[in-house]
Amino acid sequence: MTDLQQIIEQAWEDRSLLHDVKTTGAIKRVIDLLDKGELRVAEPTADGWQVNEWVKKAVVLYFPIQKMETIEAGPLEFHDKIPLKKGYAQKGIRVVPHAVARHGSYISKGTILMPSYVNIGAYVDEGTMVDTWATVGSCAQVGKNVHLSGGVGLGGVLEPLQAAPVIIEDNAFIGSRCIVVEGVRVETEAVLGANVVLTASTKIIDVTGNTPVELKGRVPARSVVIPGSYTKSFPAGNYNVPCALIIGIRKESTNKKTSLNEALREHDVAV
Repeated sequence: MTDLQQIIEQAWEDRSLLHDVKTTGAIKRVIDLLDKGELRVAEPTADGWQVNEWVKKAVVLYFPIQKMETIEAGPLEFHDKIPLKKGYAQKGIRVVPHAVARHGSYISKGTILMPSYVNIGAYVDEGTMVDTWATVGSCAQVGKNVHLSGGVGLGGVLEPLQAAPVIIEDNAFIGSRCIVVEGVRVETEAVLGANVVLTASTKIIDVTGNTPVELKGRVPARSVVIPGSYTKSFPAGNYNVPCALIIGIRKESTNKKTSLNEALREHDVAV
C-alpha cells in the first residue's frame, strides 16, 4: 500500500505521469481494491474515522486515464468511462432493475439495491437497503443494516472535490428525500425523518433539553431528527432558514429493526 500511495501522490502533483504505465497500473489497482472492499476512502478507527486522502485522489485520477466506451446490458446501452459492477449473484447481492453501481464501488453481501445509483469509491456494507431512486455518491461510506429510503441523496466528493466523504454509520435510518452532503456524518442508529437536508453548514439543533444545543456536520448516535427552521436577519429583512432538529433519542430497550418504527411513531416523524 505504501508503494501505491507514493505513486498516486506523485501523479497527483505531476499529471504528466498519467502517461506512464506504472502509474496507470497503480491507479487501476487501487480501483480494483476499492471494488473488492479491500481498500476504503474512509475507515473507522478507535479514534473515529480516518480519511485516506490518497485513495480519493486515485479515484479522481482514474477518470483521465479511462477511455469512453460503449457498455451494453441487454437491450440497454451506455457510453461512459467507468465499467458497471458485475457478479452480483456470486456476491449475494439482490439488484432490482434498474439499479446501477459503478466498478470501484463496494457492495457487501446481503445488501439490496432497488432502482438506484451507487458511484465509484462508495462503500455499502452488509444488510443495507438502498431504496428506489436513492443515490450513494462517490466515496460515500454506508454502514451495516442501514436503510436509505426512497429518493435519498448522499453527496459525493468528486464534483466539486470535497475534503471528506459522507458517512452513514451502522443501523441508521435515512427517511425519504433526505439529502446528506459535504462530509456530514450520521452516527450509529440515528434516524432522519423525511426531507431532512444536512450540509456542512446546516445547524443541527438539539431541542430535547431546556436550552438548545447547536451542532454542525454530525448527527449524534441514536438521535431522531426532523427538518426545522430558524429566523435569520438579512439586510432585506428576517427570513426562515432551514435547519435540523434533534427531537429525541432511539430507545435501547427494543431491537434495531423494531426501534426504527417505534422511534418514528413515538415522535410522529414522517418517513
